[in-house]
Formats: sequence, structure tokens, C-alpha cells
Amino acid sequence: MIDVLAALARPDATTLVAAPGVGDGYWAGGPSAVAVDGDVWLAYRLRRPVDRGRGYANVIARSGDGVSFETVAVLTSSQFECASLERPALVPLPGGGWRLYVCCSTPGSKHWWVEAIDAESPQNLPSGVRTVILNGVDAAWKDVVVKPAADGWHMWACRHPLDGGDDAADRMSTWYATSTDGLAWTMIAEALRPHAETWDARGTRVADVVYANGRWWALYDGRRSAEENWQERSGLAVGDHRQQLGAIAGPVPDEVGTAVRYASVIPSGSGWRVYFEASAADGSHDLRTVYVPRPSMASQSEKSRPSIRASSALSPA
Repeated sequence: MIDVLAALARPDATTLVAAPGVGDGYWAGGPSAVAVDGDVWLAYRLRRPVDRGRGYANVIARSGDGVSFETVAVLTSSQFECASLERPALVPLPGGGWRLYVCCSTPGSKHWWVEAIDAESPQNLPSGVRTVILNGVDAAWKDVVVKPAADGWHMWACRHPLDGGDDAADRMSTWYATSTDGLAWTMIAEALRPHAETWDARGTRVADVVYANGRWWALYDGRRSAEENWQERSGLAVGDHRQQLGAIAGPVPDEVGTAVRYASVIPSGSGWRVYFEASAADGSHDLRTVYVPRPSMASQSEKSRPSIRASSALSPA
């Protein structure tokens, strides 16, 4: 997965969805991708600046090649009577049907809640059955990563503590939870926490989790300070258990103030296709994708150390 992390800084990434405007605060991104029966389904967030509507839509799109997408459904913040929508999470249900996890901001507050919406097809999700799954009192929950598996449902949720007032509400860590149905969740443990005096000292948000080579690999977003809010960079963590992840590499890119975040990974051919959000020169954010071939076993054996600043989460950056 080191190669996937490195690929987020490649200049040949393809822009799938341009920002809905020019300048800071205009974002297209926060993708959640799944591959089903030869198609790629993508959910993502559209956002304007704070005084112009914030996160106003979650979009669902389909592609046959993973690059050219057709919009099939749109959900808006007005449907949820919320101030803003964040990154969605799209999940095909094991027994048939689809679910979209939607992150909603409480008007006039730093509080967020998460709903699950169920429907027979992605096209029907805007009118699906809604269930609130996370609605903490002392914390804002958002940006969930949800994975159904044979042994149950698994979630990594970003938690923003609200005990320090509005000026400290940007702090974040990731919690791991389990469920039997993906609706009623039990929080198990803080899976990934910030590391003092490092590039991710202010927050660590898991963006995706992949099981490979007998371990759990997590691409995550981090920031050093409150001033870097909305300009997170990507790192890599790994663990022998889902609920305990340790940072081993990052940040990507090196440049402070350049955002690369919300990576979502799916298998594609003999490699991986990664969808992610990255900042443009004008300060806006675009939704991009890049293809990453899997290294051969021979090339892997030749590597004496990871190429992207291994263990740099433990060093200042």
C-alpha cells in the first residue's frame, strides 16, 4: 500500500469532477468508491464556501471503466435540514439493495450526525428509508468508512470532541465500531489517534481500509494544527487488528497547505484504482483518480524499506 500512498502525489492523476467554483471553499471530493459486477459506483460531496451554502450535495455516479462517470442520483442538504453535508459512504447491501451513509451538520453548531439511507438501487437512494446511526452529544461524528464482511459490519468513524468549545472542535481521531446490521453500532476503541509534535498532531481521520497480506492497511488524513483544517495530507497506517492501527508513512504531499485527502481504493485489473480529493492552484479542490499497478513479488523483495518516508508519522514535518 506504500505505492498507493505515493501515487496520490503523481502529476498524471485524472480530474473526474472539477470544483463547483473558483477559489478557497469550493470543493468536489470526499469520494467513496465500490466495484460491483464490473461497474464502479462513486459517491462524493460538492461544497461551496461557508457563506455560500457549504456542503450542498452528495452525488452518486456510475462508470463502466472507473474514469467516465454518469450521475444517477443527487441528495441535497435541504433534504436533511442540515447546514452542510460531508463525505458520504456508499455500500452495496449483502442481501441486495444499497445503503448510503450521509454526514449532516447541525445548523448553528459544531455538532454533526450520521444517517443511513436504504433503497433497492442507487438511483432510489434520495427517497430511501432513513435511520440515524450516530448522534453523539459530546462529539461530532462524520466521514465514516463502512465495510460489511462475513463476520459482521465494521466502521471507522471520525470523532471531533466538542468539550473544548468551537475553537477546538477541529480536533479529530478515528474510532472503530462493529454492528450486526450496519445500523446499530457499538464503539470498540480509538483505532487511530494523533501523534504529538508530528505532521498529524491535530487530527487523524481514516479514509479507507484495505485487508492485504494478512494485515489491515489504512489510508488516513492528518493535520498538524488548526490552521491546516481543510488542508489535510495523506498518510498510511497498518495493524494486525481493525481496532488498532499504527501510522507508518506520510505525509503526502510534503508541502504544507496542499491538500490530498479522502482516498478511496478499489481493486482494478492487476492493481488498484484510487479516488481522492486534492487542492488546485486557485485553492479549490477537485475529485481525482489514479491507477496504481501492484508491484510484482520480485520487485517487492528488492525493497529494503518503504519509499514514502516510513515511520515519518513519528518525526516532525
